[in-house]
Amino acid sequence: MNKLLSIVIPCYNEEEVLPLFMEEISKVCRQISSDGSVIAGTCFDTELIFVDDGSSDGTLKLLRTLHEHDASVRFVSFSRNFGKEAAILAGLKNAKGDYVLLMDADLQHPPKLIPDMLKELMSSGCDSVAMYRNDRKKEGFFRRHFSSAFFKIMNKLSKLNLVNGATDFRLMKRIMVNAILDMPETNRFSKGIFNWVGFNTKWLPFETGERPAGKSKWSSGKLVSYSFDAILSFSEGPLKICSFIGIIFCIISFLIGIFHFIKTLIFGDPVAGFPTLYLMMLLIGGLILLFLGITGQYLARIYMEIKHRPVYIVKEDENSLIKEDINA
Repeated sequence: MNKLLSIVIPCYNEEEVLPLFMEEISKVCRQISSDGSVIAGTCFDTELIFVDDGSSDGTLKLLRTLHEHDASVRFVSFSRNFGKEAAILAGLKNAKGDYVLLMDADLQHPPKLIPDMLKELMSSGCDSVAMYRNDRKKEGFFRRHFSSAFFKIMNKLSKLNLVNGATDFRLMKRIMVNAILDMPETNRFSKGIFNWVGFNTKWLPFETGERPAGKSKWSSGKLVSYSFDAILSFSEGPLKICSFIGIIFCIISFLIGIFHFIKTLIFGDPVAGFPTLYLMMLLIGGLILLFLGITGQYLARIYMEIKHRPVYIVKEDENSLIKEDINA
């Protein structure tokens, strides 16, 4: 009996690239369902789970059409744009497979690598096969260096061990997927969650494919915001840094006070040093506001968590089409 592979594909305004993606992924699905020789003697049935993250183009209409022509193509559509992290969670929740593969729809995660990932998972005994970029030259100067700095900072501030260039292109066994779904937090950083739950992961390098149509949804500003959210989600490091700097400034202030007290006793000149005092007040005031802002960010996340709002709201899925047909 064939194993079931669920392929989860988050989508946001991918109408242009989806036909090209379907052409490539269909070839791979046919290959792994009929030729077990390339995957340690195992054949796989497949289901494609597209998660429409509130697209404003014709993505949803196209997904409806794909499902009508092929029942193995499933979809979930959000009521609005909730973000990629919510789309990943929805896809994992709806996946029924013994194995679950997560990938993007823009073909920058090449479908042709799926048989190699399955072969590695089946032969090595690991729980997950994850892919990391080894060709950062295609990215812009800012994005390349910012990404590298992010992984270094994240690993320093948290207890995670993220691989530089890690992507969401990942194949997992069902036991690992279930562990991920047991984590109920609202503010999610999937790369951190994948690492935090443990399990034996095999990392493989790959070259990012070219996007044949459409454009990237990740601007530099969104990447910076996403990185900041990731650090706050998995590290109390910023709070520790604030506390450490606060202690340092208390010690410095105490030493400066002693210095000026002794200087006044000896020279009797209490007025000198006013500019220094003025600048120190501005610096300390600015640091206090910065630290309050960082603390506020943590409080805001606690506030969002205790509300217990859903991570996403489903407006439509393939079951909705069945109900419409029955009612008609």
